[in-house]
Amino acid sequence: MEPKDIREKILRLKAERDAIILAHNYQQEEIQLLADFIGDSLELARKSEKVKEKMIVFCGVDFMAETAAILNPDKTVLLPDTEARCPMAAQLPAGLVRRAKDKHPDAAVVLYVNTLVEARAEADVTCTSANAPQVVNALDEEKVLFGPDRNLAWFVQQRSDKQVIPLPDFGYCYVHRMFSPDDITLLKARYPDAEVLVHPECDPEVQKLATHICSTSQMLLRAKASPAKRFIIATEIGLVERLRREFPEKEFIPALENARCEEMKRHNLEKLYLALRDMRHVVRVPPEIAKKARAATERMLEITGRATHD
Repeated sequence: MEPKDIREKILRLKAERDAIILAHNYQQEEIQLLADFIGDSLELARKSEKVKEKMIVFCGVDFMAETAAILNPDKTVLLPDTEARCPMAAQLPAGLVRRAKDKHPDAAVVLYVNTLVEARAEADVTCTSANAPQVVNALDEEKVLFGPDRNLAWFVQQRSDKQVIPLPDFGYCYVHRMFSPDDITLLKARYPDAEVLVHPECDPEVQKLATHICSTSQMLLRAKASPAKRFIIATEIGLVERLRREFPEKEFIPALENARCEEMKRHNLEKLYLALRDMRHVVRVPPEIAKKARAATERMLEITGRATHD
């Protein structure tokens, strides 16, 4: 089927099903161009909470679709490819969270939304890369169990007087771990006028070389507001593609051309079409787990504000 034909079929089915297509910034361009809304984890959570349509087709990884499902128990949420699973989320099973809570009963549990819903059900509050320091600093507890990304925990620790304990000690995103200080240093020497925008899942040594440390949505906001004409971008390549599309008058240099999340890229137009046509891959979360995880997600949204950007 030709791309134009499949796009037309998707749009027709979307109208028939009363569906909305939500996509993460790391999705393939063909998905981004067809989506009703594109954003980072925080923006997508906020958008999910306000969806009026009966159906959500979520082009992201599993934990994002789970968030949409727990915020919309009366709606149908579809994930076009069930193998779109975040490897980092799998690094923090719920049992590990429970054992850490037993060891540190005086600690609050803050879990990145990049975590499976069973683990998030054990959290006091969730966070995203856009709001993690804000969430942690809003808590009364002086000790915080924070997982699963160790580099994001380090980023938060630099911005908080609380004791931030990584959970697990080795948690990481394989894409953001690709970036090295040498990559950034070489590009800064080649493009001395460029701003360096680095995602907080990158290693601390890379973060230290940044002009700004940003979530993907914050990178978009910075690119729009900055007088700079050139930017070095240290995050997944899908965001670079969106930046180039939305700000053609500026130059965006990927810190690595092969910084690609294979799980995010699993979705394509054919899978999106089949999901809509066959009501394929409905995301289901057990009610008791959904109730607990929803409370942690709603607390995050209350802390950060439902109508403001971080």
